Amino acid sequence: MATKLKKILNPNWTQLQERLKINGSENNFSKHSNKSNTETSKSILGKRKERSNEEPQAPKPNPLIPISSDCSLTDMVAMDCEMVGVSSLGNKSALGRVTLVNKWGNVVYDEYVRPLEYVVDFRTEISGIRPRDLKKAKDFNVVQKKVAEMVDGKILVGHALHNDLKALLLTHPKKDIRDTAQYAPFLKEGRSRSLKNLAAEFLSVDIQNGEHCPVEDARAAMMLYQRHRKQWEKSAKDFKRLKEKQKKRKPKKKKFT
Repeated sequence: MATKLKKILNPNWTQLQERLKINGSENNFSKHSNKSNTETSKSILGKRKERSNEEPQAPKPNPLIPISSDCSLTDMVAMDCEMVGVSSLGNKSALGRVTLVNKWGNVVYDEYVRPLEYVVDFRTEISGIRPRDLKKAKDFNVVQKKVAEMVDGKILVGHALHNDLKALLLTHPKKDIRDTAQYAPFLKEGRSRSLKNLAAEFLSVDIQNGEHCPVEDARAAMMLYQRHRKQWEKSAKDFKRLKEKQKKRKPKKKKFT
């Protein structure tokens, strides 16, 4: 009887076992699939996490921005001037704006100037000066006197300062001039380079794109001087000593035959 019952139950039991095997294999596959999916997601997330850990490079600070708020007149000042065109053809330069900054790059004087002659060309694309700027500008004589007082006895820094001094109708002792257009280490094959070029190479800043800003240009000249001040001053002292020795030398007497 038991044997007959076993034979009768065998087909169902076999089917049940087959179903259990199939379900078991599906569960195993599901577990394996979930595991592989988890590993995949972990690996993907891991890559994303690594990327997020890569901090973006912070922009370099602009060295022309003053780090001090001191706007006092210091023992060294940098000057930059912007010109306008006068004369019948507008090809003669006249002072249109003058800017002075102290050793920290803070503005100590910045004025538009009304030229003595009629302005034919404002040269706005370079000077940045417009007709409205000169409507309330100060007279040339007033600005000239003020600038002369402020630079008196000071180290005067700038680029191609002979042009600025000429426009101001001023002179300054050569021993107190620090011109970035004339400093030997800044020359290329014995020739002067533009302030834009010097700022890019030695300060890693881009200036004079379109209209010039005399504040920015004066700061660039001052920064160039400050970064090379020690060697620059040594060269200036050596040159001064050489000149003094040359003056002390007595001229040789000419022999007459």
